[in-house]
Amino acid sequence: MESITNTMDNIHYISSKTLDLKTLHTIIYEEKKLQLSEESIEKISNCRNYLNDKLKNQDKPIYGINTGFGSLYNVKISKENLTKLQENLMMSHACGTGDLVPQAIVKLMLLLKIQSLSYGHSGVQLLTVERLIDFYNNNITPIIFTQGSLGASGDLAPLAHLALPLIGKGEVTYKGKLFSGEEILKTFNWEPIALQSKEGLALLNGTQFMSAYGIHLLLESYKLSYLADLIGSVSLDAFDGRIEPFNELVHLVRPHNGQLKTAERVREFLEGSELIEQEKVHVQDPYSFRCIPQVHGATKDTLAFVEKTFITEINSVTDNPNIFSKEDEIISGGNFHGQPLALALDYLKISMAEIGNISERRVFQLVSGLRGLPAFLVDSPGLNSGFMIPQYTAASIVSANKQLATPASIDSIVSSNGQEDHVSMGANAATQASKLIENVKRVLAIELFNGSQALSLRTPLKSSEFIESFLTVYRNEVPFVAFDRELFKDIEASINFIETLSIDANELM
Repeated sequence: MESITNTMDNIHYISSKTLDLKTLHTIIYEEKKLQLSEESIEKISNCRNYLNDKLKNQDKPIYGINTGFGSLYNVKISKENLTKLQENLMMSHACGTGDLVPQAIVKLMLLLKIQSLSYGHSGVQLLTVERLIDFYNNNITPIIFTQGSLGASGDLAPLAHLALPLIGKGEVTYKGKLFSGEEILKTFNWEPIALQSKEGLALLNGTQFMSAYGIHLLLESYKLSYLADLIGSVSLDAFDGRIEPFNELVHLVRPHNGQLKTAERVREFLEGSELIEQEKVHVQDPYSFRCIPQVHGATKDTLAFVEKTFITEINSVTDNPNIFSKEDEIISGGNFHGQPLALALDYLKISMAEIGNISERRVFQLVSGLRGLPAFLVDSPGLNSGFMIPQYTAASIVSANKQLATPASIDSIVSSNGQEDHVSMGANAATQASKLIENVKRVLAIELFNGSQALSLRTPLKSSEFIESFLTVYRNEVPFVAFDRELFKDIEASINFIETLSIDANELM
């Protein structure tokens, strides 16, 4: 289904239309503002009105609405204490610790929480959702910590920190400064939200911590997948590699989509290269070059699976209980359980770790003094160590990634006095994936550093026009290494080059 985006006034309208990855890319990178559609306003309002009427006309316990939470589900709460119940829930559950969640991910959490609440099955006030939109549109990002979620019952601790500023508690950043929840409300002349029944649970239950990390990392992974193909092509040409393994005929008889796409990209990147077209002495290349389509391609297919999982998730209702006003049902279920996301994040970790693994192997081949290249890609090896140690650095990083890629989802710890007796650990998978994908970026930056050096040593023969123009831009940031110098500065510049490189979304996905 299409997603409604108003490009005239730079507003994205929250609606029931599917929020897909390209739309998210547009919202994020074009810094669109959010606004509820009339459809969403009606759904939110109707659900809240239904819940108000339900509480007026019956007195029986409804989990999370007029009862305690978790193992305290049997404790009935009086009507006059329902607001206090929701506020106590948010304060008591805000128990995060560790590193701060990056602001870009916090902003995504806001967007995804707004989207989930907009479907009209959560029972929140319209004012509550509009205040979350105010936070998003004004770049007010609550302070959230990476540790504290088990990935079931929702991302309770992170989402509590996300929601606290609504009632004037917690902390936020705004224009680079730290504000208390009370201070930020006063800055904008906003009154604290008087939470009604169910609202605290609607805000805290949900998978928006895992989902925001997943979407952010998917966008980053698609970019790194594209760059792995491009940087791998640089290395292939620099290594005097063969183009025959990328012939479409090879891949049509094993037609995995990612494999076909990778081979096609490499052919396009290297079209017109003098180096790739010259006669070769060697009959075969090592697997790290020859099997780029098979390895990079398998990662692409994994990204497609992970994308499907996360797009389903962010277009879903993940709090509890779920309210179905038309059917006159309030049902306590388990849509907050993060198992689908935990498994997908673990799969993402494994697939992206392999991009780093094969990249490091190409680095190793380039510095090995093979195929007419000098040992360690520098004149006077011995006097100069050249590119010896960047390969060590890449090796240490891919080793760390093997540890990070260990599945988090195979673990579970009982919580809430046994009521929550199986949890996904998807939040741990998310933060591990974040570190791992950052590491992959560093390894690819080292490969680009090595590959560009090796390609320069092939002068006067040239690569393709596309690669030569790409490396001309890169050389403005990272000059050719003639003699030993402080290479950590070049590695950092190479990482920064990759981070700031802008690639059209249509090229990535």
